[in-house]
Order: sequence, then structure tokens, then C-alpha cells
Amino acid sequence: MTGVLRFVGILNAAVWCGSAIFVAAGVPALFSPELKRLLTPAGVGFAAEAVIGRFFVVQYCCGAIALAHLLAGRLYSGHAPRRWTSGLALGLLLLALLGGLWVQPKMRDLHAVKYFGKTVAQQTQAAKTFALWHAASQAANVVAIAGLTVYLWQVCIPLESPRFGTFTKFRG
Repeated sequence: MTGVLRFVGILNAAVWCGSAIFVAAGVPALFSPELKRLLTPAGVGFAAEAVIGRFFVVQYCCGAIALAHLLAGRLYSGHAPRRWTSGLALGLLLLALLGGLWVQPKMRDLHAVKYFGKTVAQQTQAAKTFALWHAASQAANVVAIAGLTVYLWQVCIPLESPRFGTFTKFRG
């Protein structure tokens, strides 16, 4: 069972980290000249918002699975999870929640005003504010990628043997 539990933890951490890397490297491809010829700038932005919206759902699911994995490891092996790893997983989930539930809706609203605002002054101000939020979002994603890489590394390190001995000692 520990092999399955370990596999689930590593797979989850890899998907979690990979999705953050994809957003950092893949979403900018939506703003390529080829797509800009096919879509309007606003349309490209809306496509990016759709991808990023799905990204945050993946982040929430992976964060929840990570916390459940740490709890399952605790219940199955009797070891308390590494405090640092647990704190890192919780911090990364909170960062994802902050990004998806607070920053992303704010950026979505600014994006709409940037292209469809009533006045040019509104559009200009929204574009400037959007640029600041976008830079902060990108910086947070870089921090998340670094944290997720460390988390993946930590999940790959096997825990010590069970605290109360091996289960093979108990024979009936």
C-alpha cells in the first residue's frame, strides 16, 4: 500500500508542478502572431483567461490531493508528515486559492474594461492596472513553480520505516 500511496503523491506533485510550468510557458503562446491574426487582442485575452481558469481548478484539486496524501501517509505509516513539506503544500494551496479567487477575477474585470471601457481614460487606466496585476501574477507563478519543484523533490524522498516496526512481524 505504501507503494501506491507514494506513487499517488509523486504523480500529484508532478501534475501540480507541470501545470504551473505549462501556464508560465504555454499561455504566452496564445499571444503569438499567428493567433493574433486569427483573433482580436481581446479574443486572445479571453482565450488565455479560459486556460488560466482551468489551471486554477487543477491547482485546487492537486493541493487538496496533496493534503489528503499527507494525511493518508500519517494514518497509514504512523509518521507525522514532515512539517516543512506539509507547510509548503498548504502554502502553495493558499497561493493558488488567492490567485484564483481574488487576483484572477480582478484581472478578468480589468481585461474587460481595458478593451470595452466606456472612455479612453478608463481603458488606459485599466490597461496600466492590468499590467501591474499581471506582473504580480507572473511573479507569484514563478514563486509557485519554485515551491512546487521543492515539494516534488520532498515527495520523492522516501520516509523512514514505520515508527512501530514493520507489519511483517505480526503473524497469526
